[in-house]
Amino acid sequence: MRRVCLVFVSALATVCAQGPYRVLKTVKVGGAGGFDYVYADSAGRRLYVPRTGPTPRINVFDLDTLEPAGEIANANARGVAADPESNHGFASSKPVVMWDTKTLAPIKTIDVQGGPDGILFDSSNDRVWVFSHSAPNATVINSKDGSVAGTVDLGGAPEQAVSDGAGHIYVDIEDKDNIAVVDAKTLTVTAHYDLTGKGGTCAGLAIDVKNKILFAGCRNPQVMVVLTTGGKIIDTLPIGRGVDGAVFNPATMEAFSSQGDGTLTVIKENSPTSFVVEQTVQTKVSAKTLTLDSKTNQILLIAADFAPPATPPPAGRPGRGPMVADSFSILVVGK
Repeated sequence: MRRVCLVFVSALATVCAQGPYRVLKTVKVGGAGGFDYVYADSAGRRLYVPRTGPTPRINVFDLDTLEPAGEIANANARGVAADPESNHGFASSKPVVMWDTKTLAPIKTIDVQGGPDGILFDSSNDRVWVFSHSAPNATVINSKDGSVAGTVDLGGAPEQAVSDGAGHIYVDIEDKDNIAVVDAKTLTVTAHYDLTGKGGTCAGLAIDVKNKILFAGCRNPQVMVVLTTGGKIIDTLPIGRGVDGAVFNPATMEAFSSQGDGTLTVIKENSPTSFVVEQTVQTKVSAKTLTLDSKTNQILLIAADFAPPATPPPAGRPGRGPMVADSFSILVVGK
C-alpha cells in the first residue's frame, strides 16, 4: 500500500497518514451520560467505561468480545484502576468506590477530598493514586484494604500519571506546563521538569519503563514532548488537537496519543534517542482518551456523536451540542 505523507514544516517532521494501524471494529453500545477515561484490565479481561450524568455508573464489558459484562452502579467516576493481585478495582469518584474485579461486587466506599479525576495503580507498593485539579492533588490508597495512605500537593492541576514500577510517579501538571516527579514511598515531590517553550497544557503521559523515556502529550503547542525520566528533553513531535491520553506499548516500542479531533498519533521509538511519527490514524471526533490491551496489542477508545452547538463557540475553540442519543461507541484500533 502506498503511503501518503503530510509534511509539517514548522515541526520539521513528516506525518504518515497510512500505515499498519486502522480501526478494526466500532461497537455502538449507546446509553446516556458523559464520559472521560476508559480502562482495560488486561489481566482480568474487562473493559471499564465510567459514565457520568443523572444515572452515574461504570459500564463493564468483556475485553475480548466487548459484550456487556455488568455494571457498577452509583459511581460518578472519571476513571478506573485495578490491582491484578488483589483483584480490587477503584473508581475516581467521590467517595471512591472499591469493588471485587472478579464478581463486580462492591467492597466499600472511601471518603476523599478534592475532585477526583485521573487515577493510577502503582505496582511498586500496591497503591492507587487518585488525582484532583483542586487540593489535595493526589490521594493515595492502599489497594489491599482501601485505607488512605496519605495525600500529596503536586503544585498544580494533574492530568495523566505513570509509574516506573520502581518507586517513582510522574504526573503532567496541566496548568503549570511541567511534569512532577513523586517519591512513591515517602509521598513527596522531588522535582518538576519544566516544559515551557516546548510543550504546554499537557494532558497525556506515557512511559517506556525499560529505557526510562516519558512521552508528554501537549495541547499548546500540539506536540508530544519526548524526555528522559531524568528530565532531559530529547525531541518534540507533532500530534493532533485536543490530546487527553497517551500510552506506551513496550511490545511494539510505540507511543500512542489520542486527540479529540478524531486522530490517534503513533510514535515509533527506533532507539532511546530516535523517535518518529509513524502514523496518524483517523478514529472519531471526541475519541480523546484511550487504553491499551497488552494481551492483543490493540488500542481501545471511546467516542460519541454530537449535535451542532446551539450558538457559535468562541473563536479558536471547538464547540458541540448535546450527545446524539445512543451514539456512544467503543473503537478498537490494531493491525
